[in-house]
Amino acid sequence: MARSALSRDEVLDAAAALVREHGPDALTMRRLAGELGTAVTSIYWHVGNRESLLDALVARTVTDLGTIHPRGTTPAERMVSVARTLRRALRERPHLVAMVHERGLTERMFLPAQRALVHEAHAAGLRGAHAARAVRALQFQVVGYVLVERNRERAPAQSPGEEELWREETAESDPGLAHALAAPIDTEALFVDSVRALVDGLLAGASGDGGDTGDGTVGRGPYSH
Repeated sequence: MARSALSRDEVLDAAAALVREHGPDALTMRRLAGELGTAVTSIYWHVGNRESLLDALVARTVTDLGTIHPRGTTPAERMVSVARTLRRALRERPHLVAMVHERGLTERMFLPAQRALVHEAHAAGLRGAHAARAVRALQFQVVGYVLVERNRERAPAQSPGEEELWREETAESDPGLAHALAAPIDTEALFVDSVRALVDGLLAGASGDGGDTGDGTVGRGPYSH
């Protein structure tokens, strides 16, 4: 029996769940109606046709990734928290993020995270090109890390695997290293370690001699070339 009451948000919630689990191709109006226990005409009434539904999902994804609440007592801690929040958001909705990218809204989607990082970079004393470099470095670190994670997860079983490849002789007589590289990767811990190291390096220039020269270049300092 078809449902008598249905909201637009419920339709979008169900559509987003289908896309997250099965990808955009699985999202048909008939399947969505079946998930919601309603008639296809009810879906059209709330969200229009399938293309309009996809547009609405993209808009919601952009809005969802705009919810950034930095946490921590120092700028460095808050920058790490922004990176962790962004990684988690991208990991939770890969198909939806891909749809955002296909519609040319990637930069708009990342803007809230960038603005949060700008605020913390300023709080740490970075300005101009130094602050911009910090923002972009962290964004690229997050996106690149997520892409590597996704590729590892979707890759076929490796033979030989890391547990077979890493022995004391291949680790330059460092058994602790061999054991660690042969063990499963704690991707969350590795991400946090890498981001903290990156943030520490980026903020090391906050009180250095280098600075924004005013013409878009950076004077002598830890990031000069």
